[in-house]
Amino acid sequence: MSETTVTGAPESAPKKKKAFYKDLTFQVFAGMVVGVLVGTFAPAVGHHVDFLGDIFIHLIQMVVGLIIFCTVTHGITSVRDLGKVGRIAVRALVYFEVITTLALVIGLVVVNVLKPGAGMHVDPSTLHASASQTAPAKSEGFDDFLVSLVPTSAVQAFAEGEILQVLLFSVLFACGLASLGEKAQPVLNLVENTQQALFWIIRKVMRVAPFAAFGSISYTVAKYGLGTLVPLGKLIGVFYLIVVLFFVLVLWPVSKYAGFSLLKLMRYFRAELVLVLGTSSSESVFPQLTEKLKRLGVDEPVVGLVLPTAYSFNHDGTCLYFAAVSVFLAQATGTDLGWQAQLGLLLVLLLTSKGGAGVSGSAIAVLALTLTATHTIPVSSIALVLGIHFALSAAFVFTNIAGNCVATLVVGKWEKAIDRVKLQTELDAGYQMA
Repeated sequence: MSETTVTGAPESAPKKKKAFYKDLTFQVFAGMVVGVLVGTFAPAVGHHVDFLGDIFIHLIQMVVGLIIFCTVTHGITSVRDLGKVGRIAVRALVYFEVITTLALVIGLVVVNVLKPGAGMHVDPSTLHASASQTAPAKSEGFDDFLVSLVPTSAVQAFAEGEILQVLLFSVLFACGLASLGEKAQPVLNLVENTQQALFWIIRKVMRVAPFAAFGSISYTVAKYGLGTLVPLGKLIGVFYLIVVLFFVLVLWPVSKYAGFSLLKLMRYFRAELVLVLGTSSSESVFPQLTEKLKRLGVDEPVVGLVLPTAYSFNHDGTCLYFAAVSVFLAQATGTDLGWQAQLGLLLVLLLTSKGGAGVSGSAIAVLALTLTATHTIPVSSIALVLGIHFALSAAFVFTNIAGNCVATLVVGKWEKAIDRVKLQTELDAGYQMA
């Protein structure tokens, strides 16, 4: 599809404005506020409502693998040109590597300048008991990583929610269908109808998102207490500053280059961005992002390939978190990190930050793996940030989602696969949930 230029926004009939309390964004935010109040003033209740968030995330995870399969399959087979599929994938991976490297560098630079952990003088040996919660994942070499991409069973990949394995199987299956030509049409019709049915499920599941946000926030505040934010408030403040700088220095210029307003894009995805603040799970909004990016005029092959891949390789916010927290822990424990050690840390993070899951808590395991691989910063020091992880994860998952949406639009621009009139019209109007 050729990229068209906006010559003027088409006129559309005025829509009746929906009452603010019916807006999903307001409902999710209200659920978060009530959750904070319940967790603070009725912690006994807060300790027993986390199941609401768990049920919601499980409902999303129940269909996310199938949605990736249907989206990738339908996207690739609609192209027919497998060379174009390869070009989209290469361009996306190059973009991911550049942007995540910039995120790591920004995180390292800011935390070195502001030194939020300086003067804490923490003895890592006193943290072993707490650190038992942060056992690192098994360290893998590059060959192990390649082997892990290939599922021993496609059914197992779907059952265990292994996104990279599902993605590989989906690409191979789609290429096989594309080679069949018109004979594959009945299967493609089934895939498309299945995709629509799955999106119907998601639209219904989203109606309970406010309850999920309430349960997750209420439990977190009840367990850790708002007081846990005070001693480590400087790290939280510095990290939020790093996130703002990343938006201003990286995502905003990239959005300008791609020809759209970052603020309008965030308004368009406001419900999803607010939701991840409450759930700290990027998987919980994948289906909605897929559907809404198509509404923005991005061709289906681009959305179908770039967005699922971004979920494993474009963790902008998580890279900010890894860089900032790693150096903070070194400062807090008095570990000397020269520029050579930080360069080594950067190289390790370029590997360990890829392929992680989009579920809350996975960043802790990857951080532990990273510190184990560097042999410099004590792994037990991760216990220092356990109490404030929920405050940090809300920011980095928010950034991950924004970064993935921007990435899809940028690759769409490179492929000349965006309907510019539709993009501008949708962003100007803002998304109204039916």
